[in-house]
Amino acid sequence: MSLACAAPLQAKDAAKRPNIVLIVLDDVGFSDLGPFGSEIRTPNLDALAARGLRYNRFDTKAVCTPTRAALLTGRNPQTVRMADLPATKVDPSDETRDRGEMPANAQTIAQVLGRAGYATAGFGKWHLAPEDQDGSAGHNSSWPLQRGFDQFYGFFLGWTDQYHPKLIEGNRRIAAPETPGYHFSQDITDHAIAALKPDSAKPQFVYLAYGAGHAPIQVPRPYIDAYANTYAKGWDALREERLARMKAMGIVPANTQLPPRNPGDKAWADLTPTEQQVYARFMATYAGFLTHTDEQIGRLIAHLKATGQYDNTVIMVMSDNGAASEAGQRGSFERLYAPNKLSAEQMLARIDELGSDKTQSEYQRPWAMAGVTPLRRYKLWPYLGGIRTPLIVSWPKMVKDGGAIRHQYVDVVDVAPTLAQMGKTQFPKSLHGLAEMPVAGRSILPTILSPKAPAARSVQYFELRGNRAITQGPWRAVAVHKQGSDFAKDQWALFNTDQDFSESTDLASRYPERLEAMKALWWDQARRYSTPALAEAPERFRMREKFDDSADRPSAKVERETP
Repeated sequence: MSLACAAPLQAKDAAKRPNIVLIVLDDVGFSDLGPFGSEIRTPNLDALAARGLRYNRFDTKAVCTPTRAALLTGRNPQTVRMADLPATKVDPSDETRDRGEMPANAQTIAQVLGRAGYATAGFGKWHLAPEDQDGSAGHNSSWPLQRGFDQFYGFFLGWTDQYHPKLIEGNRRIAAPETPGYHFSQDITDHAIAALKPDSAKPQFVYLAYGAGHAPIQVPRPYIDAYANTYAKGWDALREERLARMKAMGIVPANTQLPPRNPGDKAWADLTPTEQQVYARFMATYAGFLTHTDEQIGRLIAHLKATGQYDNTVIMVMSDNGAASEAGQRGSFERLYAPNKLSAEQMLARIDELGSDKTQSEYQRPWAMAGVTPLRRYKLWPYLGGIRTPLIVSWPKMVKDGGAIRHQYVDVVDVAPTLAQMGKTQFPKSLHGLAEMPVAGRSILPTILSPKAPAARSVQYFELRGNRAITQGPWRAVAVHKQGSDFAKDQWALFNTDQDFSESTDLASRYPERLEAMKALWWDQARRYSTPALAEAPERFRMREKFDDSADRPSAKVERETP
């Protein structure tokens, strides 16, 4: 009998299997958390990392939906037809990677754990369903309850207002809260705490996907004021300071070089005094947003400790991609994904509105450059700044070397098979007589239990909107694609990330044979996991980013991200 058809384990076995809490932060860069070298105060994550593990070579898919599809299914996003954001309306004839709807025969980790006897609950951001699905019967196949969750409370699309979120609960949309003092991060944490019942007959899986730190950066003013004088130094100095801390902590090797400021991003010294004052407040708002989120995670951890559940609860904390780059050099003030027509002086006159429900703001792009220190570029790009993010793993009952840093390579596709193994189950190869899509991920549990365990994988390919990358051991090759041009003319760069953690030095001309082998490996992996192996981005995404050296994105017409 296959595991898919096996009877759930009995209640008496529940205590032997851990609770699992999977926490996903949004648009939080590699160096944005305290345990990874940030000046942003995250004491609860600091403590979690001090008792758990930090992985410094954890890669994602550079944007929210593909990462989440890979995270929950253990497959590459192209395989499950989520190569980019969900479809506006599904074309039933489209069986390619760009369909924008996950197939039924790609079970999620919630479905796998649920069949194995876990209670499953999801809270926060979903963004894995076509936009025309409204939750009603026959129009909800990609909603959370149909993808393995016993309960879900959160929001449907890419972002929402933190004070007045557009919410779904189960299979229905519900009214936005109008409670004074309400904040979405606190709300979903309350729900997660309620779900983690100490007397549960079943082990529990909780997926907690915060809106933070995705814009709009919204948090009560005291959290912003706590960073009032922190960012006057600017993003260039911030990168230097973070890198020094990261080296001292061992997050990056001592020889790590800081690449030059990304082309198109302004030097802090070239800003006017008013711009510096205003832009520093944007970053203070973002920092306060993360500190507030850390506070909520701390409440959840306190609940687990108070109820005796902490020692046998696995907690994983990650971000879905690098720091957000979409707002250009001036940031967004009044409204996300719309041109900022306000001068620095006009923003200064309204500076107290930052972080409130009067604005839906996003910080200036060079802050994202600082957020991914010491890496190149940021969210959406194929360089490590877009892909590499923090990963913290806590399991007090099993982790024997708390505070350690794991250097083994991990891709986000590896998370779901790891959680399945922790729950003493596995993804089925078939279900109800139908073949399941093969799982690409591999469990990293051995590396959690032993620092000497080999990495679960040495090869991983990447593709997003025509941009490509391939990792093989220490080697990494990257190609940035000019949209509409011949893919054969894309220029590839080559890096040895064992010797050059930050991709500071292109070795393509020094090792042409190695580069050709890497390019051939990319094609091998792409043909295995993607149909077609390579294509231009869907038309609705093609002008969101130029992927060149321009200072700003080419168009503000990106309303597919709006709630």
